[in-house]
Amino acid sequence: MLRNGLEPWHLLIVAVMIILLFGSKKLPEAARGLGKSMRILKSEAKAMKEEGTAQSSVAPVTDATSAEPAPPVTSS
Repeated sequence: MLRNGLEPWHLLIVAVMIILLFGSKKLPEAARGLGKSMRILKSEAKAMKEEGTAQSSVAPVTDATSAEPAPPVTSS
């Protein structure tokens, strides 16, 4: 029955069903919305990746109990 998974005619049936369910007028709008969502997701993932590399290049934080106290700040 499912010897090779999806075959080309399976995809054709799925495409026809999507057209019948959503109608040809709604499909371009849905595709635009999906494209915008994908661009937003991609940009957010890129920003998170850049933020992660920026944080990893910062010196590690020392433990507060083992660190010497900082000298007091004097105002001039």
